[in-house]
Amino acid sequence: MSEQDKKKKLSNKDRYQYFEVDLWVTNLNTTEIGIYQHSRHRAKSRQFTKDMDVYAAIKENGEKTGLIAYRKELWKKNSGMEKRLVIKQFTDEMNWRATMDLMLGRSVQLTHGAGGFPVTAFSINLAGHDQLVQMERSAYKWPGAPEAFSFFLLIDGKPRFYRLKQDWINIGDDFTLYDEHKQKVGHLNGKVLNIGGKWKCWVDKEHACKELNTTLQIFCGMLKFNIDCRHHIEDLVDDMYDGKVIPKLESQETDLYMNPRRMR
Repeated sequence: MSEQDKKKKLSNKDRYQYFEVDLWVTNLNTTEIGIYQHSRHRAKSRQFTKDMDVYAAIKENGEKTGLIAYRKELWKKNSGMEKRLVIKQFTDEMNWRATMDLMLGRSVQLTHGAGGFPVTAFSINLAGHDQLVQMERSAYKWPGAPEAFSFFLLIDGKPRFYRLKQDWINIGDDFTLYDEHKQKVGHLNGKVLNIGGKWKCWVDKEHACKELNTTLQIFCGMLKFNIDCRHHIEDLVDDMYDGKVIPKLESQETDLYMNPRRMR
């Protein structure tokens, strides 16, 4: 390696933060193996519910620093408006870090407004962060064009706007992160040769922070369900049009829409 290449490599290392999100093929992993392991996770965190299924690990500098799980029964065993996707992120010591909910009410509303084009909406609750982060799939999309998601973060009271756009040349579910100035500030590089799914990610250090990194990590975990989420919302709206589904929301989702200043 030339001296110039070494300097370039060093400058990139100083400029970016890196992490990986590695999805397992099955739940036969060291986190879940063991008769009492699931109970131990529940004992460490009340956020780790009985139906939690761990399916991904987060790695930084080669070390495992977090886990991603989802409520399997809610997603796999239910149907209609009772079928909900709830993803949770934990530290490696099983301390809760974030929750990502597929918001059925908001998703149905946006899909209805887009004439049936599936627009998924998610709410992300980050540990230690007062804001509920709203992430939505863009309805502005031509057939065959890459999809995009947008969200904003309140950091020190100031909003920072972001857009995750799927790459045109995309064989591994790659997404590029843009800021409010349309500048590229991060990349999620999907690895198609990894059977379970794997993303190698970098974020510009000027933007990298716990809130943004966690949002991107749990987004990578959501990509495992991304296509199924679109189909679920599309089916719900079609069934609503045909009168096959009576719209209703679970209390857990309803609470996320409530006015925090309402009389209690």
